[in-house]
Amino acid sequence: MKIGINLINFGPAATPDSLIRWTRLAEAIGYHFVMTSDHVAMTADVVGRYPAPFYDPWVTLGWIAGQTRRIEIGTTVIIVPYRHPLETARLVANVDAVSDGRFLFGAGVGWAKQEFDALGVSFERRGSITDDYLRAMKACWTQDVASYEGPFVSFRDIHTAPRPVQTPHPPLWIGGGSDAALRRAARLGDAWHPIRIRLAPIREHGLPKLRELADKEGKPAPAFCPRIRLRITDTAMPDDERLCGEGTVDQVRRDFAALEALGAQYVLLDTYTDDVEATRRHDVAWRMFATVAERVVDLDRRTLR
Repeated sequence: MKIGINLINFGPAATPDSLIRWTRLAEAIGYHFVMTSDHVAMTADVVGRYPAPFYDPWVTLGWIAGQTRRIEIGTTVIIVPYRHPLETARLVANVDAVSDGRFLFGAGVGWAKQEFDALGVSFERRGSITDDYLRAMKACWTQDVASYEGPFVSFRDIHTAPRPVQTPHPPLWIGGGSDAALRRAARLGDAWHPIRIRLAPIREHGLPKLRELADKEGKPAPAFCPRIRLRITDTAMPDDERLCGEGTVDQVRRDFAALEALGAQYVLLDTYTDDVEATRRHDVAWRMFATVAERVVDLDRRTLR
């Protein structure tokens, strides 16, 4: 089970220097991957949760790729309907190339209606658009000269080089916890990437449903690669009130054991709690990441301490 860190690419403390220092420290401590998030138009609904400045994930990851050698990099998640799939396919292939095959492509449908309106993209049809765009991207990643015909995008004879280093393409993580996201993961994804999860619903509904949907598609079940909220507390939290990753060190350790038992291949740790003021300083987050490395997981061996 690989453990990663969600890079905070927004808020008053986000700077080019902070982003590379986060990544270098993560690599030095032994974390296996870093991921970062996506928005295009900083509308009121976006800024209410993710304050400016907001650093573009593609530029950020391309820059980070050139300054690291081992750590995997990825997106949690790119909002697929916001960009033409030919552009996104090329960005994915380019970042995979400059990182020498270290890219993880997390993709989702989006949630910020005002942002969709600002970009002139249908909020109501975002799921169907995402499915069509992902199929179009796969055509680009797997053919030197690609053609595609779909309900929302069509193109012919597009030269695609450079193709991704990873074959047939970087792992495609489908974000979201809805039944629609599960269906999308089963049809199109290599991994399911739900966020801010509770263990019981994942164990009792999410993973069984994912396996059932994959069986119907005649495909192996996608990998389970969740993003969990990391919030270490001095006193125990009631289990029925906390998210996976919240609570004392012992509670967090038990959560990691449960995720491993459920077959999680990657676990992304997210310290952001929607508190805008918390984005002014990163020291609290780094103390929690250090605690995980020192007291919860042996990152070199990928085993619980």
